[in-house]
Amino acid sequence: MHFTSEQRLDDGVLEREFTLGEIPGMEIPGTLWTPDAAGPAPLILMAHNNGLPKREPRLVARARHCAAYGYAVATIDAAGCGDRPRSAADEQVRAELRRAMQAGEPVDEIFESFIGPLVDKAVPDWQTTLDALSSLPEIGGQVGYSGWTALGIRLAAVEPRIAAAGFFAGGYVPRAQREEARQITIPLLLLLQWDDEGNPRQRALDLFEAFGSKEKTLHANLGGHTGTPWFEADDGNRFFGRHLN
Repeated sequence: MHFTSEQRLDDGVLEREFTLGEIPGMEIPGTLWTPDAAGPAPLILMAHNNGLPKREPRLVARARHCAAYGYAVATIDAAGCGDRPRSAADEQVRAELRRAMQAGEPVDEIFESFIGPLVDKAVPDWQTTLDALSSLPEIGGQVGYSGWTALGIRLAAVEPRIAAAGFFAGGYVPRAQREEARQITIPLLLLLQWDDEGNPRQRALDLFEAFGSKEKTLHANLGGHTGTPWFEADDGNRFFGRHLN
């Protein structure tokens, strides 16, 4: 792990950019936010939906809020996400998805061919990141996950270090991850936007029912895809406080 920049923000949070890996063009870029506090902090891995970049403003705002609350927060651009190179096949699928959505055509099969491989490629990068971050003295205790549901389900299924997860229901979840949801037993908080224009409400409710966790909570709010109320960030911090501290 190589830290490439560092700045202390107004709220006391330390923000550092980093890269993982030595092969040019294959490095994993990421950002780590750590609180202004003594002693090691629990870590939360934070991912945005479907490959949006790690510097996406909504994700950065959530990460800083969470770090100010007392957690270490990390995010990365996984393979094919953000500024990392995409294959010609990836670009073709993205173009076909945009065309089908604009034309009002069914998109489930296109999403299936796009999101499934994206999750498969992303999980090893996130595990590599977790390995590196876990060795830092400022990070300790249990690990949480917050964000993209499809990726989070796979990570929670294969990564025993993740002790609790908060998912946003506003993203396509491939069939494989819908089946994996039954294996998930860690505490969960699922956020659902009731009027999400691009994500069927019933599918999110069915997914919530499928999770095998004995402790799982669903928060549903009126509004569209990006309308999640800001108070949910505070509720999320309290949720992680119950399970990571």
